[in-house]
Amino acid sequence: MHDDDFDLFRQEMKGVKRIKTKERVEPPKPAVPEPALIHRRQMAVQVRQGDDNHLTEEIIDLVHPLDILEYRTDGVSHGVFRKLKRGQYPIDARLDLHRKSMAEARAEVFGFVADCLKYDVRSAMILHGKGERGEPKAFLKSCVNTWLKQMPEVLAFHSAQKHHGGVGALYVLLRKSESKKAENRERFMKGRTE
Repeated sequence: MHDDDFDLFRQEMKGVKRIKTKERVEPPKPAVPEPALIHRRQMAVQVRQGDDNHLTEEIIDLVHPLDILEYRTDGVSHGVFRKLKRGQYPIDARLDLHRKSMAEARAEVFGFVADCLKYDVRSAMILHGKGERGEPKAFLKSCVNTWLKQMPEVLAFHSAQKHHGGVGALYVLLRKSESKKAENRERFMKGRTE
């Protein structure tokens, strides 16, 4: 830098004072952990032996209480899914999860789907509630949304029509049981030989 440039710089900077910086303050962490964190810690401590239930106990992505839930596997046609969405399949079984803890609901969903397959139920309903008053909001609804996607027996689901519970319930389409598959094969083969 030339002396002229330096003198010019000093003239321009005349009267400028260095800014005093304060030490950075970290915001205090909440004294009470969030319910999701508490649950995750409890689940990490628990070790279950002999539990065939493969549904996750981890915290899942939360959905909004008024969200419409929908899911379908690749094998489900648009027509079948549309019929499910409209509530046009007979509801052969219902599961009500209101006022259940996460652990109770997890066990009941797993057992309910197993029973549906055992008794050849193809379409069912799960009432999980909206969860508008819970903390975190829509927690059970979020759990059911996650669990059903983890079950290969579930082909599709959609939030129910208003008269069946709306966004607080789900229509669930289940795959055929092995006995129904065998029955259909026999019927198909019999029709081909005649």
